Order: sequence, then C-alpha cells, then structure tokens
Amino acid sequence: MSSNGLLNEERRREVLEILHRDGRVLVKELARHFHTSQITIRKDLEFLDGQGVIQRTHGGALPLQAGTLLDPSLREKEKLHRKQKMRIAMAAARLVQEGESVVLDSGTTTTAIARALKEKAKLTVITNAINIAAELAGTHIELILTGGMLRKNSFSLVGPLAERVLRQLSADILFLGVDGFDTKSGLFTPNLLESEVNRVMVNISRRTIAVCDSSKFGRRSLCNIMPVNMVHEVITDKQIPKADLQALKDAGVKVTLV
Repeated sequence: MSSNGLLNEERRREVLEILHRDGRVLVKELARHFHTSQITIRKDLEFLDGQGVIQRTHGGALPLQAGTLLDPSLREKEKLHRKQKMRIAMAAARLVQEGESVVLDSGTTTTAIARALKEKAKLTVITNAINIAAELAGTHIELILTGGMLRKNSFSLVGPLAERVLRQLSADILFLGVDGFDTKSGLFTPNLLESEVNRVMVNISRRTIAVCDSSKFGRRSLCNIMPVNMVHEVITDKQIPKADLQALKDAGVKVTLV
C-alpha cells in the first residue's frame, strides 16, 4: 500500500485512467500526484508494461496504441465472436438442472447464457448485471439482482453493497466471463471492483465454470480474479491454443469445446 493509502492495484488503475485521459504520463508528475516515490511509480509502470497494457518510455509511458480500450463497453464486446458465444451459451445452459441456483456475472457471453436459460422452469438466477436482469424479467425464472454501484461500461453493479448481498446467498453454479485467461497466472478482468465481486461469486458457488471464447487465452488484464486451479470447468471454442488446452487438463480442469 502506498503512502496515501491506495492499494497498488488501485493506484495502477488510476495511472491507466490518467494515461488514457492525457495521452501520456510522466514519472515525476505521477509521483507528485500520488505522494509517493519515483521508484514506486517506475515499478508500477514496469508492471503495467509487463502486463502488455502500456508502452513504457524514458521518463514515463504512452498508451499501447491509439484507441486501445482496456475496459471496452458491453456494446463493443457484443460485436466480437458472436457465433462462438452462442455455442458456448447453449453448452452452458445444458449443464443447468431444474431447481438449481445460477450466478451470472456481467458480460456478453453470460448475457447469451441468460437468453439460453429463458425456457428453463424452476430456476433461480443471481446476477449483478442489470442488462441480464432485463433479459430475464417476465420469464418463469426467479431473479435476484444485487444492489451496488453501476459501472456504465459493463452494466454491472459492484462495490460493498453488491458483495454484501452475494455473501448472504448460496449457488449451485457460477458462469464466469473473463477478459483474460492466462493458464499460468489465472483469470483476469480490467476493473478492480469487478474482480472483488467476482471473487465473492466464486466463494458462494459450489461450481465455477469459466465461459470465454478462445481469443481470451494468453491474455491478461489489470486485476487477477483467481488462479486456474479454482476453476472446475471451462467452456470455450475449438480454436483454443493447444498449449492452453493441455495446461488446463494438466491442472485438472474439465474443458468443453464447442
């Protein structure tokens, strides 16, 4: 934790926000802004450069490339890999039995799963995503929507209120969408508050099933949600790199390819 009370992840997230607002960051200016040492800032920039989310330069850093979005909106994500997401959603829905409770986190793949679950009877869905709640409103599904602070990019509710509501619940299955899946380092999301809510979802669920298209493998984002060995199953498409597929099997994770 830095001298002004920020966690390392929080400070690095703010560095990224400043970078994409101003188009560049300088070590000296960041040190003054955060009331911390230049050595600490250099370590932050080296960490972010190692994650592949910034371009380190002498005395500071630049965005990785013009227009790069580290936390793209739901609408932007919906345009990508639609067919794969539909197949993943159908495979996920087949795993759900009547009477079960299912957690869906925010994301385009989990939204597709919500649509695939609409015809299910005697089902409870717990979600922090207001767009998923809207998808399921008026169906036979019993719906629990957490409270919390709204993230406009993902239509998700995050923060202490969302976490507190989730901790009072118990679920059979969590379908977890991710922005990055590194088979050595774990599952990633670009937002700190989102990662904390995701961890609570994992803790209250008997089974955690990661749902992501193959483009997410080999990628990292700012915040680590959990290690690979905490995942029970992965549903992805057949384009997953062979090395990642083998790594998942070696870790004892069941893999369903669609």
